[in-house]
Amino acid sequence: MTPERQERILRVLGKRQQDITVVLENVFDPHNISAVMRTCDAIGIQDIYVLNTRIPPHKKWGAKSSSSADKWLTIHQFTNASECFSDLRQHYEIILTTHLGSDAVSLLEVDLTRPMALVFGNEHDGVSEEIRTLADGNFKIPQVGMIRSLNISVACAVTLYEAFRQKMKAGHYDHQHLRADTVNRLFKEWGLKDE
Repeated sequence: MTPERQERILRVLGKRQQDITVVLENVFDPHNISAVMRTCDAIGIQDIYVLNTRIPPHKKWGAKSSSSADKWLTIHQFTNASECFSDLRQHYEIILTTHLGSDAVSLLEVDLTRPMALVFGNEHDGVSEEIRTLADGNFKIPQVGMIRSLNISVACAVTLYEAFRQKMKAGHYDHQHLRADTVNRLFKEWGLKDE
């Protein structure tokens, strides 16, 4: 591994955020999942969750839309909602879903600097009632158009860049968040992968 590649890997790992994750519930299109992965990598999210309770687990992601972002992320796949949420509760203070219900708060009012899991539902039905019941609340992306929803990958990108803005302002990217053993493990794994 060249010194330049070592430096780049360490620089990227130094910006990874351990206190925010994305959960994708029953997202059908692997290209949507891949687009979300690409955004996660771009803003420094390391762990993402793919929950499939109504569809079979995905075997691969849409490579063209992810630019192979999946190889730089830690992907947790679950087929049981309770098990998924049990794991999430061990790592994140709050779990919010995207939902247009009357109790949903504006994304711009959510403190995204807190340890948080953000749940996005599938392309047809959004987040299921089961998952909304397990979560701590709902948020919505402010919009003024006739259509009240965005494509899942777009909604996720808008949300994550608001998180990025808040976390950058709060200094979260100024120091390393991942534990040293995690950095060492990922450094070794990433060093063996092609760009």
